Amino acid sequence: MKKVCIIGASGKLGRYMVQHALDRGYQVVAVCRQQSVSKLSDFNKKITIFPGATNDREVIKQAVSGCGGVLTVLVPWGIQQYSSGTAQAVLDFAEPGARLIFSCGWHISRDGKDVYSWTFKAMVNLMGKLARLIRVIELDDQVEACRRVFESETRWTVVRGSDLEEGESQGLPVWSRHVGDPILKSNLTRRIDFALFMVDAMERDELIHEAPAIVGCKSPSALENN
Repeated sequence: MKKVCIIGASGKLGRYMVQHALDRGYQVVAVCRQQSVSKLSDFNKKITIFPGATNDREVIKQAVSGCGGVLTVLVPWGIQQYSSGTAQAVLDFAEPGARLIFSCGWHISRDGKDVYSWTFKAMVNLMGKLARLIRVIELDDQVEACRRVFESETRWTVVRGSDLEEGESQGLPVWSRHVGDPILKSNLTRRIDFALFMVDAMERDELIHEAPAIVGCKSPSALENN
């Protein structure tokens, strides 16, 4: 795998993924909105940028061509099926056999066996209602996007992130299959390390068809249970 595509590269998580990928010697293709291209100025001449909406099928088709890995930030912005449109374009146009890594939050459940606290469920429910009211975020569409990924026969991994914080890297996060497992109790990961897990997952066959929920490797619950 020499060439990878990062979709949603201009966001905080995306920029960290770009740097991690470059550090590992990958040739990087980046997709971001035209108005956000300037956020990638630190990587001038080091990456190839395809400006456009991440659910623009033609942009995605061109960007993923020849890429052995595709890293996708599933952002639930807007009310136009942004996440599911992005996911579907990646599933449709990625090279056969490519490693497809998607990011989302803990609220996504693959098999219904995740155990959430009442405060977490209340927060997600409230956010969903407010988002629909102000027509800014579409959490249900992120659920739909992940459903499509889970049902595909591609070599996918869906990385489910805990609450995020900034700071220097602490190392590769630890993971578990289900939210509610003791190792995840701390519910906190450095954003730079979330990005590291995404890039690292491309080379880990044991994560194919898994939806790992991650937490920082130096969080109290990780140190206690790992």
